[in-house]
Amino acid sequence: MTSTDARPVNVLLAEDEESFVDALVVGLGREGFHVTVARDGIEALRLFEESEPDLVLLDLMLPKMSGIDVCRAIRTHSNVPIIMVTAKSAEIDTVVGLEVGADDYVAKPYRLRELVARIRAVLRRGTTGAPSELAEERRGSEPEEGTREAGEVRVDLDRRRVFVRGEEVHLRRKEFELLALLVENAGRVLTRDILIDRIWGADYIGDTKTLDVHVKRLRSRIEEDPSHPLLITTVRGVGYRFDAAPVRR
Repeated sequence: MTSTDARPVNVLLAEDEESFVDALVVGLGREGFHVTVARDGIEALRLFEESEPDLVLLDLMLPKMSGIDVCRAIRTHSNVPIIMVTAKSAEIDTVVGLEVGADDYVAKPYRLRELVARIRAVLRRGTTGAPSELAEERRGSEPEEGTREAGEVRVDLDRRRVFVRGEEVHLRRKEFELLALLVENAGRVLTRDILIDRIWGADYIGDTKTLDVHVKRLRSRIEEDPSHPLLITTVRGVGYRFDAAPVRR
């Protein structure tokens, strides 16, 4: 966005409260973003296809179709970054939003400066959803080429594929990066700070429960019994460890 010939980042804002719409269109415009506004969930999906945004700022409570359903629909075919916005403080709303594929969330009321920082942090982490100079920028920071293997899990970094007990498992981008890091450090305890720093970036300012939600989702894909995980174990008060040779109960 600092280059004079680079196209502005396109943000799809799905929001039905006019006071927020007006403030965000003006505020994000001043920060160099191009904002497309959808005032209900159906319109959000239509404009998503038409405008090919670089990021979606998605209110949880939308008319016609909820933000949760919009997020779920987008995630069936795109990994474009999504920041969920909610006026609710209940943890379940945050967890559900992250479970269906949101990259981050922010609660109303929020400060424009904080929101812009979240947007820029998510964009710097890159996306494969829409073509942009931001995606090109990230290619130099992809994981080292090769294969990582620990016990029942093999991670193919070149083709971004994961095999568990011989069967391929399909993971989302953040889940893949998290598993690759854990497998590469099998047997070692990785603190929460290390995991957040390596996967979400040192400038991440969101809630740390994002990590817990991703671990839970990852366990549901690779553990034989996610309610009693053996591969990704919790070290209370510290972080997580990948056990290459888990002891079967």
